[in-house]
Amino acid sequence: MAPKKNFPLRLDPKLYEVLERWAQDEFRSVNGHIEFLLREAAIRAGRVPSARPAARKEEQDPDGAP
Repeated sequence: MAPKKNFPLRLDPKLYEVLERWAQDEFRSVNGHIEFLLREAAIRAGRVPSARPAARKEEQDPDGAP
């Protein structure tokens, strides 16, 4: 696994509490959950070249082709 980039992140304390509870619900650390959320957002936005999001059903033609 490639080494990870460290950097300081300042968050609103209330947002951190939300992330902390959410991470616990998902059995992740807060750091791991933030990384997961950012990765998912980057994929959905089409910013990760190797992982393009699947077309939504309403964007497909009636025959099911993309």
